[in-house]
Amino acid sequence: MEALKQGADALFILLGGIMVLAMHAGFAFLELGTVRKKNQVNALVKILVDFSISTVVYFLIGYSVAYGTSFFVGAEGLAAKNGYDLVKFFFLLTFAAAVPAIISGGIAERAKFWPQLIATAVIVGFVYPFFEGIVWNQAYGIQAWIKAATGEEFHDFAGSVVVHAVGGWIALPAVVLLGARANRYKKDGSISGHPPSNIPFLALGAWILTVGWFGFNVMSAQTIDKISGLVAVNSLMAMVGGTLVALVVGKNDPGFIHNGPLAGLVAVCAGSDLMHPLGALVTGGIAGGIFVFMFTLTQNKWKIDDVLGVWPLHGLCGAWGGIAAGIFGAKALGGMGGVSFAAQLAGTALGVAWAVVASLMVYGGLKVAMGLRLSQEEEFDGADLSIHKIGSTPDREANW
Repeated sequence: MEALKQGADALFILLGGIMVLAMHAGFAFLELGTVRKKNQVNALVKILVDFSISTVVYFLIGYSVAYGTSFFVGAEGLAAKNGYDLVKFFFLLTFAAAVPAIISGGIAERAKFWPQLIATAVIVGFVYPFFEGIVWNQAYGIQAWIKAATGEEFHDFAGSVVVHAVGGWIALPAVVLLGARANRYKKDGSISGHPPSNIPFLALGAWILTVGWFGFNVMSAQTIDKISGLVAVNSLMAMVGGTLVALVVGKNDPGFIHNGPLAGLVAVCAGSDLMHPLGALVTGGIAGGIFVFMFTLTQNKWKIDDVLGVWPLHGLCGAWGGIAAGIFGAKALGGMGGVSFAAQLAGTALGVAWAVVASLMVYGGLKVAMGLRLSQEEEFDGADLSIHKIGSTPDREANW
């Protein structure tokens, strides 16, 4: 029976890893559909290469930073217990690789290729796993300190803060350091639209992400005996809550509508194992409103050219999710309890602060050392031709 359970656990978390791996196709198509046509190839290439860099770095360094586990042993040792530890690495890698995928959407259309790959290596090798280890592996005694101060540890079941808020808040300084796309904000105060190139691809990306998210959240249990139908239903309710609020607040805009479910799912990750489904619905709905309002504010008022709105979507909705777990996870609001609002506030603030400081160091250093941005001519031609020497539809372009 023990061998059967070990095999079932390995299969369970492997399926979760495959579902989250599929989410990276969602990141790719979401960016592909949002950027202009001359940057579509670059969007696809970045996600795949970022994932590949993330895999190598997380295997060699990052996983050890987070969990103190090294894979520098014989294959016989790695295969023990049905290779569960390796499959767990695969699952958690897909989370780690989501961080550069998030950042990619913010800096799209004008970022150099190789500096971003270097940033990916540093972020996945150290920046992300450092905070991951604090929250999910009791590293450095910080969880014990939070519990002593507030009565409970910081709770983040599936990564609202660990993955999404950290990714979104790393992206914000990178976007600011890069500056806006050429002609996005004109001297007379007008704003160039730069509309999405392909709404169907944008929608496809959102749907792939949405479906994969049920692996992201439910399989965060990591063993089959801990699987929770509550997590699945809460994820569903947050998804539809975000969609419906984004529909209303976003005034039928398809970009907002398809990011609405993502906002809700980002927010529910932290407390999906604690909340009542109605609490998850409200959490997701608030997240949908946050995304629409803050995307509009950052783009039109603050003139921060965050192409996919990754700071509002992941940074702010992720932070809201960390705090919401302390609100709707409480028994007074129908939750499971065992969570403290003060602990959630402290853990969320710590994640945000670490992400911002680390981002300024990584991207600030790269900007000084080698530059972050394409030249004016390269940006005008588009990242596809400038970096990859081919457009997304070369046969049509040749004929035209």
